[in-house]
Amino acid sequence: MSIMTVYPRSKVGTKKYPHTDYRYLNFQKLTPMYQHYVDVKDKYPNALLMYRVGDFFECFFQDAVIISQELELALTSKDGGKEIGRVAMTGVPHHALERYSRLLVEKGYALAICDQVEDSSQAVAQGRMVERKVTKLLTPGTLTDDGMLQAKQNNFLAAVVVEKEHWGLSYSDISTGEFFTTQGQALANLNLELFRLQPSEVLVPSNNPTISSLLRPGEKSEYLISGLPECFCYSLRSQTPFTLNQAKKRLLITFRLRSLEGMGCEHLPLAIRAAGGLLEYIEDTQKVHQLSLQPIRTYNQADFLILDHHTRRNLEITQTVRDGTFHGSLLWALDRTCTAMGGRALRRWLIEPLLIIKKINARQNTVKELVENTSLRQDLRHLLRSIYDLERITGRVASGTANARNLLSLAESLVRLTKLVELASQGSSPYLKKLQEISPELDKLGQYVINHLVEFPPLNLKDGGIIKDGINSDLDLIRHRLEDDHQWLANLELTEKHKIKVSNLKVGYNKTFGYYISLPRSKAELAPNNYIRKQTLTNEERYITSELKERETRILTAQDELNKLEYKIFANLRLKVAEKAQEIRDASKLVAAIDVLLSLAEVAVFQGYCCPEFIEGRVIEIIGGRHPVVEQSLAAGEFVPNSTLIGNNQDDNTPDLIILTGPNASGKSCYLRQVGLIQLMAQTGSFVPATTAKLGVSDRIFTRVGAVDDLATGQSTFMVEMNETANILNHGTAKSLILLDEIGRGTATFDGLSIAWAVAEYLATKIQGRTIFATHYHELNELAFILSNVANYQVTVQELPHEIIFLHQVRPGGADKSYGIEVGRLAGLPNSVIERAKQVMNRIENHSKITLGIRQGTKDLTIQDSERI
Repeated sequence: MSIMTVYPRSKVGTKKYPHTDYRYLNFQKLTPMYQHYVDVKDKYPNALLMYRVGDFFECFFQDAVIISQELELALTSKDGGKEIGRVAMTGVPHHALERYSRLLVEKGYALAICDQVEDSSQAVAQGRMVERKVTKLLTPGTLTDDGMLQAKQNNFLAAVVVEKEHWGLSYSDISTGEFFTTQGQALANLNLELFRLQPSEVLVPSNNPTISSLLRPGEKSEYLISGLPECFCYSLRSQTPFTLNQAKKRLLITFRLRSLEGMGCEHLPLAIRAAGGLLEYIEDTQKVHQLSLQPIRTYNQADFLILDHHTRRNLEITQTVRDGTFHGSLLWALDRTCTAMGGRALRRWLIEPLLIIKKINARQNTVKELVENTSLRQDLRHLLRSIYDLERITGRVASGTANARNLLSLAESLVRLTKLVELASQGSSPYLKKLQEISPELDKLGQYVINHLVEFPPLNLKDGGIIKDGINSDLDLIRHRLEDDHQWLANLELTEKHKIKVSNLKVGYNKTFGYYISLPRSKAELAPNNYIRKQTLTNEERYITSELKERETRILTAQDELNKLEYKIFANLRLKVAEKAQEIRDASKLVAAIDVLLSLAEVAVFQGYCCPEFIEGRVIEIIGGRHPVVEQSLAAGEFVPNSTLIGNNQDDNTPDLIILTGPNASGKSCYLRQVGLIQLMAQTGSFVPATTAKLGVSDRIFTRVGAVDDLATGQSTFMVEMNETANILNHGTAKSLILLDEIGRGTATFDGLSIAWAVAEYLATKIQGRTIFATHYHELNELAFILSNVANYQVTVQELPHEIIFLHQVRPGGADKSYGIEVGRLAGLPNSVIERAKQVMNRIENHSKITLGIRQGTKDLTIQDSERI
């Protein structure tokens, strides 16, 4: 995992060739600080050690080399002792630690933060080294600081346990406290969940009980479970915390339970093992800050519409296929959320569409009310913009890491919840009614905090200036004494100026020497006898007096007492809020949900979406459907709507499978994707881009669109295509929505046509799922004359003498041309190539026509006839 520059080893390190490996050095010859550094490093061998030295976090030896290369920082050196010489060193300012840490974690590194845990002045006064401890371990899945997280995206840490064909999975976002677990079978289904969650880090119990290391994406290890995707960052862990007894005990103790029955996982041993191992890792990495997680929730994959990795990629739900960006994805088109927690919830809803019509209708009805009640929608959105990220701030409060600004932001948001409830009382739809259940006690808690904290508190909790006057009598008394002493200092300057007749005399303060009286060196002879010279500078002399020193002691002592008392009051205040953490988190879920529904309503209004009707059955009837992303990317009115009717109905012979033909670049892929996105949006609870829509619930959406190599595993474009197609044929059901584009194009014409024919036939006769099959093999149109549940459609074009115009309209009937040469001309192929292609095509058509042996226009052939072809 590490990047190493190998320097020649010498007996004594030099500036040019400093020591980079402490294992070759005599430990006893190192300075005390380096000895401590090595001790700590040995405890965290797989993490980069950030070691606090004064105002910097320094790295030494191998870690210095890695960090200098990864962060493009200068590699320097520092003396390691008389007999040791120079050792490699790289450092970053303490105030920039968060920024540099984020960069390293994004590259897949783990960081151990070894900070000073005492005031350095006390250690210096006692003649000893400053005490340091590892206060936090940073890994890709354990980040909690705002600056290292994306506001509208969860940062999941996952853990997996695999036993033969069965597996357990647990995951958590420790910044919000969410904690889930599940159990299933077949490694393919585990991978399905990992691709859905996109965890930043995955914990795996290694078959080597002593190993513990972090594997970056693509990095291989003999200890990693075979078959897990290589695109994730894996942490190999000891087996011990993943054993059933250890894991169950840890869960029961952490959540103060006697049984896991109420959590729904009592009889899911692999889910328990994964959750226990995950919990141990969280406790281990957070060190001094033990996080407060929400009660563990057990779920089942079958609770949601299943979207495999290929479908999520092809439908571009959260990022685009081409460059992996947010802009141009479905989430981009729908995200009008006002809060960070709403943004995270919308992302989650889109990858977890619902299956139960009653739950879908609850969301739809709320969106409908918000669409119709413009003033309520606008008032709610305006108020939400002033509500902070309750989920993540509550997480920091519960772990004891929230500062005064965090707590004040939380309190102000809690107070605004009262107004949110008042607005919600104007509505009658399910989610608005649910919002009205937020307890008024949270408003009281918010007011209590606001009454304690100053309006603009400082960042550093131990610098004072946090608590308002009138909160604590002892605090007020100390402040009054301090004010008197500071007034005495102000008067001292005026008095001394008048007494010795020096107008530029000053009373100042220095951290090293304390309070002093400053005189210009040219006026030093005017210093009274009671002035004691303390420091001589180029242009001034500094003095103290016994009275000033006595007053300084009083001021510093009082200031220290004041800061400690303020911190104590604040800590108690934070603890009081932490006691309501779960209640605040429950409220934040309701706020996030209404934010999502407001976002969907906003998009529905401005894009002209309709409310889809869900019915029992398999029909998908979309009138005037549009692609939600492409439509927003074009000028208003430019997108050409198209209708869809599939899902065999015995009364009107609605087809199960549509063979869709037409030229390249005419819009076939766009049409396929828009049908999939409309179904997905509808099952999310959203309105959809159509004039009307009547839909049956889908259990899965499959897509096979585009061509791509998987060079890492040595798979060609055609092999990838066949793998995806096999997955569809092996897992599709009659309730699935299946969208196929260009099956069989990656091999020879006869092979490809044969495969495409067989796949389409299998989908129509065996699976009978709702399917749109886009193809350039016009021969597949013959299936409509053989099978009653197959229909032909085409994307129409207008032919002119020297060009074609794509109309982007889907109409009944099969196309008999692909216009590939014309598309090549539009793309800019040289005219000589176009003319030669026409000559070759004419020769092929005249001398190598493919004859299938099926009589055009007849419908009396049986399936057995087609099988003989």
